[in-house]
Amino acid sequence: MESLLSGVQYILNLGPTVVLPIAILMLGLIFRIDLKTALKSGIVIGIGFVGINLVIGVLVSNIGPAAQAIVARFGFNLTVIDVGWPGIAAATWASPIAPLVIPICFAVNIIMLLTKTTKTLNIDLWNYWHFAVAAATAFVVTGHIWFSLLMAVVMEIAVLITADKSAKSIQDFYGLEGVTIPTGSSASFAPLGWLVGNIVERIPGINKIELSAEDVQKKFGVFGEPMMVGLSLGAIFGILAGYDLGGVLKMGISMGAVMFLMPRMVKILMEGLIPISESIKTFMHKNFGDRDINIGLDAAVTVGHPALMSTALVLVPITIFIAVILPGNRVLPFGDLATIPFYTAYIVAFRKGNIFQSVLTGMIVITLSLYMATDYTPVHTELMQGVAFDLPENATEFSSLDTGGNLYKWLILKFSQFMAPFLGN
Repeated sequence: MESLLSGVQYILNLGPTVVLPIAILMLGLIFRIDLKTALKSGIVIGIGFVGINLVIGVLVSNIGPAAQAIVARFGFNLTVIDVGWPGIAAATWASPIAPLVIPICFAVNIIMLLTKTTKTLNIDLWNYWHFAVAAATAFVVTGHIWFSLLMAVVMEIAVLITADKSAKSIQDFYGLEGVTIPTGSSASFAPLGWLVGNIVERIPGINKIELSAEDVQKKFGVFGEPMMVGLSLGAIFGILAGYDLGGVLKMGISMGAVMFLMPRMVKILMEGLIPISESIKTFMHKNFGDRDINIGLDAAVTVGHPALMSTALVLVPITIFIAVILPGNRVLPFGDLATIPFYTAYIVAFRKGNIFQSVLTGMIVITLSLYMATDYTPVHTELMQGVAFDLPENATEFSSLDTGGNLYKWLILKFSQFMAPFLGN
């Protein structure tokens, strides 16, 4: 088991920029795509993800310190620290059952494809850690390995069904033909995002307000372009953080760069994906009639859309404010603030890019997420114990929006707690 864990960790530590091209190459060969096309597509997709990760790195390196500065400046005092997805991911792969999750969940995905219970072939192996953390949570609560692995499969099935049901919204809005988003941190925000968004849309007066990225650009001309919106929102965030003029300008330029560069990185990735996607469709039509298969990719492919990034940047300071004033909340948002675009990807697609409605919907969903994250704290903290990860100094309690505030994972937590007495724990 220890050697298997080390092998899995070594592969995953290579990251999606290496793992995904290998997966694409293998997928191409399985579907009888010629080696040249499969190899080129895999490399281009890897390059696209390198670009996306570089831009996300700019976002994380700027949002994180700014958020910390805002918290320190206004004296916010919440006792549970949001360690972000990197912290909980590290804890997840340290779990003794984590190595079993990838082969089991991949096999389940193939079975679901063969039985026509899903149309998504999830090749985003890195994000299988979301299924693994569901298993790790159940294991901490019950100590029962087979029940824990079952919870990983339940999480996977829920995510795949969400990806299938939302495929048209994702594909139409983001222009991602043949792609679904089975990322656990995104799909789990879809049910509440859909429900709350539909309620928001029916509120008199609110339902008359239309504010898309295109509307902003038309009304404000050059100042409404995505890079200028990013610059403006970044500057405002820098001011809230108490930065000097140079710091405010640097923050603004950095966020403007994120808004400008991200769509171009996604375009590179799609250049590699399209040949593979079309070849798979041809193979499926030839051998299985008109049945389509969608390729499941990381939600990072959506973050290039200006409406999504605008929504997310607006929600960052709002999330901190909500956390401070929310009765009963104990979680201080920190590590996951930079990944709010991932949590709102489905919400923005459901609202068809209406930034105003997306922000309102996001505010309500994040409020509920904070309550879930607070409830998740004891188990989340136990998962983090003994992990070689740079945790905030003097912090003793941990949670995250990614896992603690994740609807599917929270429901698995509650079900595991219900089942624990029956499983002997």
